[in-house]
Formats: sequence, structure tokens, C-alpha cells
Amino acid sequence: MDRISGLSDELLLKILMLVPTKVAASISILSKRWEYLWMWLPKLDYDHRDCSKPESKRLQCFLDHNLPLHRAPVIESFRLELDSSRFKPECIKMWVAIAVSHCLRKLEIRYESKSNILPSNMYICKSLVVLKLGGDILLDVPRMVSLPSLKTMKLQSVRFFNEETLQRLLSSCPILEDLVVDLREDDTTRKLTVAVPSLQSLSLYIPKSHEIDGYVIVTPAVKYFKLVDDNYKSHYCLIEHMPNLIEAHLDVSLPDIKSLIGSITSVKRLSICSAAMFDEGFVFNQLEHLELCICKDHSSNQLFRLLKSSLILQELNLYSMEDHFPQYMDYWNEPSTVPECLLSTLQNFSWSFSLYSGEPPDRDIVIYILEHAVHLKTATISSYECEVPKFEMLQELALSSRASTACKLMFE
Repeated sequence: MDRISGLSDELLLKILMLVPTKVAASISILSKRWEYLWMWLPKLDYDHRDCSKPESKRLQCFLDHNLPLHRAPVIESFRLELDSSRFKPECIKMWVAIAVSHCLRKLEIRYESKSNILPSNMYICKSLVVLKLGGDILLDVPRMVSLPSLKTMKLQSVRFFNEETLQRLLSSCPILEDLVVDLREDDTTRKLTVAVPSLQSLSLYIPKSHEIDGYVIVTPAVKYFKLVDDNYKSHYCLIEHMPNLIEAHLDVSLPDIKSLIGSITSVKRLSICSAAMFDEGFVFNQLEHLELCICKDHSSNQLFRLLKSSLILQELNLYSMEDHFPQYMDYWNEPSTVPECLLSTLQNFSWSFSLYSGEPPDRDIVIYILEHAVHLKTATISSYECEVPKFEMLQELALSSRASTACKLMFE
């Protein structure tokens, strides 16, 4: 007897879970003992986006015949990434319905088709914990919906049947913790409401040319908040205060950010890029780490308004967000009073991935921080050699006075 044959079925299943589902199923021809073993697999993963038409046809026949015979009492994960032109929506709906009947815990589908591929039993699945849908899937939520165990939901570029769809779905998830919603450019949802008391993490993407009237967010328990609103059309943004917020990432083209800023004043870590100026009067009394994207013309004034409002800031990073084009700093007027965080708490300052130019506006800001940050430990400046020779930059900044004798000035 070979060593593998002596292993228990439980251990063999763990081995089969390490290889793609298609491979695990093909191993069944090796021996009679292996013939039905794969049918006990608790994780089923089928990625056939780049397969040939004959391969796709074989997979469809295989699933049609074998999935109804699957023996695992609980399917931990069912993942489908399929080419919409080769797999019929009604087949996918049947496969998902079968998976749900096995106390499905995680469902992940990527399918580019304007079709409703989700069976009615999925919307009342008591065991479902994770739901991830991507592509042009039509989401038509029935009136009878209850997902009592769902904690994670990611809806990326799906198509909502109407404006009530998302709200109805969210209201059926009493313990939802993680939500991602990426709207499509051509989606018809004009009014968006996210009101989930249990939510811990929220990511929302509003495309540039999406026809939206506005959105309302009520998530008092949120700890992580990401908002990318590229929409250039006028729309409202109403967000209630997030008192438990720890980290926020904001990339917004909103003309008015009062509601947005007012909702995040409890944040501890903030990354921000805003087309609108930050209004004075708000106070970040817990903000310790600030990252400011300096791709806007008003970045220098934005910086000092944020510094003035951040009473216990410890780390400051000037950078450029992904796919943003860094700008040289505009000319600025030196503040009449030094921000409190420079005098008492700022320890680390960096200028990274944003093309420090060495031009007077850039240089003046760095020198100002060096001259006033009493407790600064490190100041790290990144620049392209072709823009400003490192020796010149080092000499110019190294000769400037520093409020902190312990500060290490570094160049990358």
C-alpha cells in the first residue's frame, strides 16, 4: 500500500483543498477511493474567464451533472469567475441555488452580464457570512429578504434594479460589518442611502459622470471609512458623525465638504485629497497621522488649515494619491500663529511621491516646519534627481535652522 492510500479521508480532503477545484475533480480517476472524494470538498472555486469555448462547455456540463450530487453538508466557499458569453444565466442561478442549499458561508461571483443570476433562496440564506459580487450583474432584491449572518458585502460595478434595491438589502443584514459599494458609470441609482448601525468598515465609490442626486450615510459604529467621489455634477452629501472612526481615506471633488469633514472629526488617521478648501472652525482632537495629497492648486493653504485644526498630530506626509498628478506648491502666506501641533506633538514629517521641486514655495514650507516643529524626530524628503540635485537640496535645507536639535534630515 502506498503512503497516500494510508491517509484518512479527512487528511486527503485537506490536500485536495490546496489545488484548484478542477484539478481536484480530475484526480477522481486515479482510484475508486478517490472517485467521489472531491464531492466532499467544502470549497469550490471555478475561474474560467480566459478558457476556450470547448473548455467552458465541459465545465458547464460538469457542473450541471455533478454539483447536484455534491455531498458536503456545508460549503464554506463557492466562487465563480465566468465569461458571460459562454455561460447561461439560468445555469449560474441553478448552481448558486444548489450551493446555498448546502449551508453556504461565502459566495463570490464575477460575471459581466445584465442578468439576474441570484436565486431567491440566496436572499434568505441564514448561513451566508460573505457576499462578493462583481461585474454587470443585475441585483433585484425581493421583498422577502433576510441575511442574519452576513458580515461582509462587496458590490462592485453591479447593476441595481431600482433605488430601493440597496437599502432593502442592507436593512436585511442586522450584523453587517464590512461594506464596499462601487457604483457603475451607467447605473440608474440617483439617491443612495447607507444606514447600517452595525457597520465597522465602509468604502464608497461614486464615478465621475454618474447621474446621482446625492447620498446619505448613517453609520455611527464605523471605524474605517473610504470615500472616492469623482463626480463633477452637483449633488448633496449628508453624513452623520462617526464617533468611533479610526481611519479615513477621502478623495473627493465635492464643492462643499462641510458635512463630510464634520462627520470625521474623531478620526485618528486621515488621507485626504479635496477639490474644495477645508473650512476653518473644525477641530480634529484625535488626529495623529495625516496624509495630504498635493495635486491641487490650493494645497499649501489646505495644509496649514489642517495643521491648525489638528491639535495632537504626530505624523505628516505630503504625497500624491494613485493616479493623481502632483503639483508644485502654490505661493502661501506664512500663518500669523504657529499651529499647536508643530509646537507640541509633531514627530515625523515626510514629503514623498509628490515631486519635491526645491522651488521657493516647496522649500519655504519645509523650512517653516523645520523651524517650528519643536519635537520633530525625522524629516524625510523625496525628489527626482533631475528635478533638484540632491546635494543642492541637502545643502539648502541642512543650513536652515531647526527647532528640534534631535531632528534627522533625510533625503531619498
